Parts: sequence; C-alpha cells; structure tokens
Amino acid sequence: MTTMTRPLTRRGLILGAGSMLTLTAACANGVGSNGASTIDARVDATRDFLFSRYPGTRDLAQKAYGVLYMPLVTEAGFGIGGGFGRGALRINDVTVDYYAAVRATIGFQIGAQQYAHALFFMTEAALGDFRQSDGWAVGADARYALPEQGASLGKETTERSPVVALVFGQSGLIAGATLAGIKYSRIIP
Repeated sequence: MTTMTRPLTRRGLILGAGSMLTLTAACANGVGSNGASTIDARVDATRDFLFSRYPGTRDLAQKAYGVLYMPLVTEAGFGIGGGFGRGALRINDVTVDYYAAVRATIGFQIGAQQYAHALFFMTEAALGDFRQSDGWAVGADARYALPEQGASLGKETTERSPVVALVFGQSGLIAGATLAGIKYSRIIP
C-alpha cells in the first residue's frame, strides 16, 4: 500500500495558522472566570497611559461614539506569523463588550513584538457596523495615526475618517506595527 502526500500550499498554511489561532483564542473563554475584570483593569491602565502620553486622544475619545482598547497584542513570526490580544469596547467610557483580535501573516518576517492599540469609532454607523458584524477586519475605512500625532489629531482626521486607529507602546524586534489584517471577534472572557 502506498501513501500519497499532498504538497503543502500557501493557502493551506494560512488556513491552518488561522484555525490554530482561533482555537487557541477560544480556549481562553472561561465562563465564570475573572477574565472580564482583568481585561477592564488592563484597559483602564492603557487608556490612562494613552491620555497622559498623548493628551489629544482624550478629546478624540470624547468625540468618538465608542473606543475599542486593545491593551496588549502579541505578535511573533518566522516566515509564518500570528498575533493575539484581548480588549474591551467602551461607549461613554463604560465597557459594553469584550473582543479578541487575531492576526495571521505569511512572508519575510522574523521576531516578536508587543503593542497596544485603540480604535476610535467617529461615526455612529461605523460603531454599528463593528458591533453587528460577525468578526470585523480592519480595512480601508480606518485611518491610521502615528503615536506622535496623537497629541494633535486634526479636524480633517476626525471628520473624514469613520474609524481612527492609533498604535502605541510598541516593543520588540519586528519593525513596524500595522493593524491591517487583524480580525476582531466578540468574546465572553
């Protein structure tokens, strides 16, 4: 009897990595755990750091219909990479939902990094689309702001962009951090 082996395709590799990250994220959903209070404490610390380091973000948050804070996203890669983080969506600075962010990448990469990010939903429609979606992925409707711009995000950014994404607190060995390709899913911590 002969055994046939199928060559590993790029598509199969990406799907396998994405499935593995999703299963790993699902294992962290423990009903009755203290996960919600842990996430809320991290979100509070992240929000306070963001507002103190980049004072203009306080005004941005007040104008936003909602803010998704992701206190810690960890990414690692060696050809194939992935990332995971958990956070909370706040409306009027009150947590309304918890989310997991999952990312899978393939390409020339090596190293690991951690960072925080916040998504400011500047329109009611953008917030509604995010909350009603079955897994929302960052795309062309998000305007990315550099941390240095956080202190002075202009009127043009907040009036023309339905979602403003701010990446900050980076540390690690992978150059740069973007949110492209991150998928957000509602979780029960």
